[in-house]
Amino acid sequence: MSEPIRNKRNDYPVAPTPQNTPASNAPISSRAQQPGVSSISEENFDNAAAANLLARNPGLVNMIQGRLGQLVGRSSGYIESLPAPVRRRVAGLKGIQKEHAKLEAEFQEEVLQLEKKYFQKFSPLYERRAAIVNGKAEPTDAEVEAGKSDEEEEEQKEEGAKPQEETVEESPKDYSGIPEFWLSAMKNQVSLAEMITERDEAALKHLTDIRMEYLDKPGFRLIFEFSENEFFTNKTITKTYYYQEQTGYGGDFIYDHAEGDKIDWKPDRDLTVRVESKKQRNKTTKQTRVVKITVPTESFFNFFSPPKPPTDDDESVPSDIEERLELDYQLGEDIKEKLIPRAIDWFTGEALQYEGVEEVDQGEFEDDEDDEDDDEDDEDDDRRSDNADDDSDDDDDTSKPKKEAAECKTS
Repeated sequence: MSEPIRNKRNDYPVAPTPQNTPASNAPISSRAQQPGVSSISEENFDNAAAANLLARNPGLVNMIQGRLGQLVGRSSGYIESLPAPVRRRVAGLKGIQKEHAKLEAEFQEEVLQLEKKYFQKFSPLYERRAAIVNGKAEPTDAEVEAGKSDEEEEEQKEEGAKPQEETVEESPKDYSGIPEFWLSAMKNQVSLAEMITERDEAALKHLTDIRMEYLDKPGFRLIFEFSENEFFTNKTITKTYYYQEQTGYGGDFIYDHAEGDKIDWKPDRDLTVRVESKKQRNKTTKQTRVVKITVPTESFFNFFSPPKPPTDDDESVPSDIEERLELDYQLGEDIKEKLIPRAIDWFTGEALQYEGVEEVDQGEFEDDEDDEDDDEDDEDDDRRSDNADDDSDDDDDTSKPKKEAAECKTS
């Protein structure tokens, strides 16, 4: 549906050409000898030193990447060196390609309209699912029969027994629907599971529905609906993904940026930060005091504070901004294309077989005695290290709290 993330579109005076062709005039059929192994000489180069230099100079890396980016798509002079009749034919092919690009853009637009058309047909099914999950309705006999697996039907045929009628017992008032349906489904989806912490689970247990909607212009919105809970007052938290106005190569829509709702956290219940104690000493009186500070921490709810694409005049751009933008967009696509349409398969874990993920049987592994001995030695070392740290904490008032990056984990 979309191309890799691009933050801006470069316009060049000529079409991209082969990057390693000579700038001087060259005939179409050249009999120049290709370089052989014997004709290539290698210079002594310390790769480790170069890697160390780049690691210590992120600014240098950004500068090199910027220079290389400026070279992409620039003419090497090869096309200009061709005879005039050949250049005319090349121009004609480019004209044909433009017509092809127009058809590709029309195709992508029709695909989008087709997705919207069938989304309207899917919506009643999603509403029916939400009603059953939240205990507002019970599945019909026809729905239950259709949902039985092929394995169950085969077992009944082999046994030759008539299917027994299931007796539906009345559930207690506090046990309706399917508890923790969406939390369980999300924890089975690998890219989302890596973002969910133990602290998040207490809040995500109140998740009653996840749905999406298309925007009037290219883009979509994810809607997370919650029941009353002790963490925030929001009934719904949304995140909207926007595409650029111009389509990409091949007519695909290009992701531009995302915006998330502000979460109205209740006092001292913000899951995206944690509180740390820090000692401070007065330089004059030498008295010490303990202050509470909040530092960012990992949380699924950071998903609603997406990274911002860099601007041309922004000099403080993180070196991994492209990866973070790509990850953020991919997470949204996974929720839209995988989790929402097939939530029951993620809840049961059946969807994992289509993702190439297999459950590990712990019974297939045995503990290595040597590893156990090593672990005991490591624990002894850790205890000695902890005791040493405890002795030094009272005297060290300049210690800084460890801050965790408030960003999504990579999948």
